[in-house]
Amino acid sequence: MLTPHDALIYTMVLVSASDRNMTDKEMHAIGDLVTHLPAFADYDRNQLPRAATACAETLQGNSGLDRALAAIEEALPKKLRETAYLLACDVAAADGKVSQEEARLLELLRHKLEIGRLPAAAIERAARARSQRV
Repeated sequence: MLTPHDALIYTMVLVSASDRNMTDKEMHAIGDLVTHLPAFADYDRNQLPRAATACAETLQGNSGLDRALAAIEEALPKKLRETAYLLACDVAAADGKVSQEEARLLELLRHKLEIGRLPAAAIERAARARSQRV
């Protein structure tokens, strides 16, 4: 069973890996989010590579995506579900474009985490605004 921290990391890794191209910008975004967000205040950042590797291993097996999504759903308390969706959107937007695969995974996450359409749209808009460059 995952910890809530692991579930948040799995969420970010799933989005980054969804198009089979985990970019440096996405990996850097994951590191920044883990370093700076209050949700990770008591998380041992040295555990990040372990959690990311465990997620990648889960994805390689049969029904890997389904198992990873179920583990995320089980491990996340309701109060962190919008946070998880926000993290996923931030990682998807990190490299300046959201691929079709990333958009599809965001949709799966939204449904699995029971995020309504309006809150999801607001979260997506905020992530897009944060990722803009001058």
